[in-house]
Amino acid sequence: MVDFVQILNSCKTIAVVGLSPKPDRASYGVAQYMQVHGYRIIPINPNAAASNSAILGEKAYASLEDAAKCEQIQMVNCFRNSVDIPPIADSAIAIGAKVVWMQLGIAHNEAAKKANNAGLKVVQGKCIKVE
Repeated sequence: MVDFVQILNSCKTIAVVGLSPKPDRASYGVAQYMQVHGYRIIPINPNAAASNSAILGEKAYASLEDAAKCEQIQMVNCFRNSVDIPPIADSAIAIGAKVVWMQLGIAHNEAAKKANNAGLKVVQGKCIKVE
């Protein structure tokens, strides 16, 4: 069983893969909520990065690897389709993240197992804001 409280208390820097710059999107609302509650949000959005745009006042990066050159990422929060998770999990492993968190409706058992075997904690199908 995953200890959500322990994860949320120990991971204060969260890269949000698929963070939209649109305030009406779930990724924006959830990331904004986490930011207001003391978490550092690092947007991962290739389109925003290409246009040098910030999201929620934070520099957007094209990839986890790009962000990890400048930031110490503790958690990777995924707002992408389940089929997109394997390379994200691989990147989370490569950059030394502690947690891969897949939001509501997102799960990929093979990628979760691989990340878990690499020592990362994995959450699937849960909203970080709710937990």
